[in-house]
Amino acid sequence: MGCGRVGAALAGSLEARGHDVAVIDRDKDAFRRLGPDFQGRRVTGVGFDRDTLVRSGIENAYAFAAVSSGDNSNILAARVARETYGVDNVVARIYDPGRAEVFQRLGIPTVGTVRWTSDRIMRRLLPIGAVPQYTDPTGRVVLAEVPAHAQWIGHRMAEMEQRSGARIAYYTRLDQGHIPGPDTVFQELDVLHVICESEALHAVENVLLEPPAERD
Repeated sequence: MGCGRVGAALAGSLEARGHDVAVIDRDKDAFRRLGPDFQGRRVTGVGFDRDTLVRSGIENAYAFAAVSSGDNSNILAARVARETYGVDNVVARIYDPGRAEVFQRLGIPTVGTVRWTSDRIMRRLLPIGAVPQYTDPTGRVVLAEVPAHAQWIGHRMAEMEQRSGARIAYYTRLDQGHIPGPDTVFQELDVLHVICESEALHAVENVLLEPPAERD
């Protein structure tokens, strides 16, 4: 739902991967963004209206993305898709960070556009501190990019997990993701992506930002 720049790009990417795609927008002129090669359905209507959703094929949908410009419309459409039509893979685009946290507690994964953008900019300006990348729908578990002190270089990531109490889900080295093994050693410029309970993230960050020798 939503054929703005994000919605049109998402629809094109999904179709390029071989998926059948339907795009809903109340403004039929918005479909121009899809381009002449788009083979999916263009459905004019309100994205949370049941008749509109049925015309788009919601009853057989594998996934639903609500990416219009309105927070209320997105969350309402996402809830109808999940609760009325049983679509398991649902995501809503939310501009208000405060609302995003509330809606995640309702079981609707959200992409908080403003928070995500500001986090990424802050990460580039001040490369210190954890950057949450994903929070589960209940808000209890978080996947975050966490920096580590330079003195951790040469230590095994298994030791970093043991000291911090978090699990390193994966690490990025030379712009490629890798899953660490028991003997994987932390190297300069590695980026850690850890998973832990949300309440423990600050403590995990504090451990990894300290030189390991100071904790012996």
